Amino acid sequence: MTTEPHLLSLRIVVPPLGSRHGTVECRPIIKGRDILADVFDEGPADDPQYLLGPDAPLHATDTPREVRLAEAECTEGCCGAVYVTIRREGQHVIWSGWRNPNEEDVDLPEIRFDVNQYEVEVRRASTDHSWEWPARTVARLLEERLRERVGWLTTWECELGAVSAWHWEPDQISVFLFHPGRFAIREDHPWLQFKMALLISGDDPGNQAERLEARLTAEDPREVAEVCGGSKEFADQLGYPWPGPRRRAGSAVEARNTTRQE
Repeated sequence: MTTEPHLLSLRIVVPPLGSRHGTVECRPIIKGRDILADVFDEGPADDPQYLLGPDAPLHATDTPREVRLAEAECTEGCCGAVYVTIRREGQHVIWSGWRNPNEEDVDLPEIRFDVNQYEVEVRRASTDHSWEWPARTVARLLEERLRERVGWLTTWECELGAVSAWHWEPDQISVFLFHPGRFAIREDHPWLQFKMALLISGDDPGNQAERLEARLTAEDPREVAEVCGGSKEFADQLGYPWPGPRRRAGSAVEARNTTRQE
């Protein structure tokens, strides 16, 4: 183990818009080395939506926290993932306890960072949205606005799951809702997931997010959304039609990204 603090850089990777290949990734670069590339080739690094932000898992505290950095394309349960435990210790941030549920050992050592350099880089990456395309920006701003509207879905017995934008659908966003809420999943009660696909224009993203917020909060979203998750049995019990088969390329990645919010 080296005692010299390492330098952390967080690189955002965005596939070509419209392509069905790849996914948006937040890749940790340590002293110029993409460390995940050396130990995991089963899938991408996690999306910056899950690793960055004001309450980013990558922020270090005195309490150790295990963070997933990458997941297999076919899901963790199939081909594994990469986890690291992050903690602050004095003037250092320490990454240790590397783990892949599908492997006996992850060949990475304990890594130390200078706490100031580390936190500056996490904050920089969390506030730098220059890599986003317009729909991704609208999705981020709309989700922020909707989560500030505490209780706006209570009337409709719904809970916000996520607002997502995918590079293979560069001109639209998707709003996901749970009915009656995630608690029903945990308590083994009937539940459904609803999806609303919304087209995005070239207008100012902030203005679009504001207009969409007003539109979505003005009426029962279940009247215009489609069922996209749960089961036919649950749909029958809750009084909604169950959709027919409509699987398509990319749906596995789509499902993985939405269920991460649960």
